[in-house]
Amino acid sequence: MTGHEFLRRLKATDWRIFLGVTITALWIALGVLYLYVQPGNVLMRGIDELGGFLEGAFAPLAFMWLVIGLFIQQKELADNTEVMRQSMLQAEQQAQAMAAMELNARQEAFFTIAGNVKRQLATITGMQFISAFGSTEGNLVPEERIFELWTMVSHGDSEAFAREILMMGPDAHGGRQHIFYGTELRRRHSLNYRQTFERLVALAARCDMDGMIGGTVTQTGLGLYYNLLVQSAPAEATVLVDTSNVAPILQPRRQGIS
Repeated sequence: MTGHEFLRRLKATDWRIFLGVTITALWIALGVLYLYVQPGNVLMRGIDELGGFLEGAFAPLAFMWLVIGLFIQQKELADNTEVMRQSMLQAEQQAQAMAAMELNARQEAFFTIAGNVKRQLATITGMQFISAFGSTEGNLVPEERIFELWTMVSHGDSEAFAREILMMGPDAHGGRQHIFYGTELRRRHSLNYRQTFERLVALAARCDMDGMIGGTVTQTGLGLYYNLLVQSAPAEATVLVDTSNVAPILQPRRQGIS
């Protein structure tokens, strides 16, 4: 053992041990001095009396070391408890970090999926727009304008067709129910849009802690378009998607559209 190692272990030793060693050494020294000054008081005793003398002489030392041992054991238990507490704290922090990483991964995956879904919704609104205002309805909207809207969609504007319809009055071109559900084709487009949008909102709810991600879906032109579809739907136009877990996200937007 090197001198540095010895000093390190010496510093780590409990001060109670040093106190006990010091008191023990002094006690033994006093005992030796007593035997030196009055040897006859001990050596002339019988075996029974000598045993009682030694028992009485070392009993205080035994009690002292018992007390010191209890204090040291108590300190070690406290140290072990603190180590366990720190370990539990680290484990909790690691669990929180892993949960945060998992949530972040889900959010990144959501935004990737959301981009694809928004393009899908843009296509649905485009097809519905053509069905409602294209050649089959007498070109209520010029083909040049429809081409412009498709160009906007191809450049990443997924709300182009939705905005065009949102800007129309509630009674324009026969009313919203006629636009969204006037034919079987439009009804299928509307139900497909609602089903896709509600699944997107449900997916957002599973990785949303404060409602901000849900807002990026519902508080947009696509969200407003969805609310128009829902409010304009006839009684038989239902979508078999469970939206109970995302109702708090959808409801404020539904109430905000007249």
